[in-house]
Amino acid sequence: MSLDLAKVAAQVGRMVTRLKDSRQERQERLQHALGVLGDEAFDLGALKEKIAASKTTWLVAGLVDRLAARYQASPTPAEFSVLAADGSHIDVDRHRSTRCYLINIGSVILRYGAEPDAILESFPQLYSDDEDLVIAHPGAKGREQPVEGALLGIKRAVEECRHLAQLAATQPPDSTSLALLDGSLILWGLEAYPEFVTEALLDRGFIRYLEEAKRLSSDRRLALASYISFPRSTDVVNVLRVAICPYQPADCDRNCPPGKARECDALAGVQDRELFLNLLEPGERSALFISPSKIVKHYGEHQVYFFYLRVDDEIARVEVPRWVAEDKDLLELTHALVLDQCRRGHGYPVALTEAHEQAVVTAADKEEFWQLVESLCLEEKLPIPTSAKSFSKRMRWV
Repeated sequence: MSLDLAKVAAQVGRMVTRLKDSRQERQERLQHALGVLGDEAFDLGALKEKIAASKTTWLVAGLVDRLAARYQASPTPAEFSVLAADGSHIDVDRHRSTRCYLINIGSVILRYGAEPDAILESFPQLYSDDEDLVIAHPGAKGREQPVEGALLGIKRAVEECRHLAQLAATQPPDSTSLALLDGSLILWGLEAYPEFVTEALLDRGFIRYLEEAKRLSSDRRLALASYISFPRSTDVVNVLRVAICPYQPADCDRNCPPGKARECDALAGVQDRELFLNLLEPGERSALFISPSKIVKHYGEHQVYFFYLRVDDEIARVEVPRWVAEDKDLLELTHALVLDQCRRGHGYPVALTEAHEQAVVTAADKEEFWQLVESLCLEEKLPIPTSAKSFSKRMRWV
């Protein structure tokens, strides 16, 4: 039975009414935030010190430049390439006879200039060995984490970065390239897992491939970045909340316990993208900021910086490792080529669109994959036990 929309319509109507009623209050908070953002009276050094000393219940971006700084894009080079990798996967299905998963990576090389070219490929990889299905603690026998669900999504991100580093290695010395990933460079989900999982996927995985890209940038003009469309982050708004906090330093738990009115709540609910949509002109980028994520402590010289970029009527968040952020040439190259990609791709980087098309695994693909697995097991006369729930879902009922 499909969803009965008639039963939901009234609930949707009430939701829309609440949104309409709160619109004026949200607009007032946004205008307040914009006023704080543009306040030239703030001492940048003092604000940095206050942020460093503060204890807040939300993430606060680190500062590099003036809060309201704006930068126009440099011209694109005459010859350049954009490399991209994206992935999709088929998760472990406990109702199936075989424990395995599949990761499909789509990769793209787009060359621009006198001899334009495009190389689009996909790389499906099946994982079924015992060591692939879990991440085991190297020093504690029997302590292991199954690779499935959210953790499989993180492993896929590591594979995307690995393929991107491999693409970068194919570019000739003295070439100019932008290597691009979809989503965040920060593997946020790892915060929920034991340290040995972080070491396996981040320290010996993701960071290793970022390091390879950095090494390649020594003899070629190579920048690496990730692109987040329609971000929901509030890291910069939270800087403003610290700035207007009357306490020095800010300490949410001590000074503002639950139930107490807080002066910074005047900015609550405002998102970074709303700020920069009002500050930036199309094509401009914001100042650089430093990610405050706890997991970034593992990144070392690949510490994640970010800026906001206005593409027509959308604000995107672009993340780069520190070695790109601190190199003015690579930072400007990232700005110029990401913007160029968005203009070629109707508001979204065309290389990422093409990489996604190579990587996507549809619901029909997943069903055909499991049918292939089970048919080959049958050919080899292997038992294929399955749950009654799975059987019930695949049966057509009269």
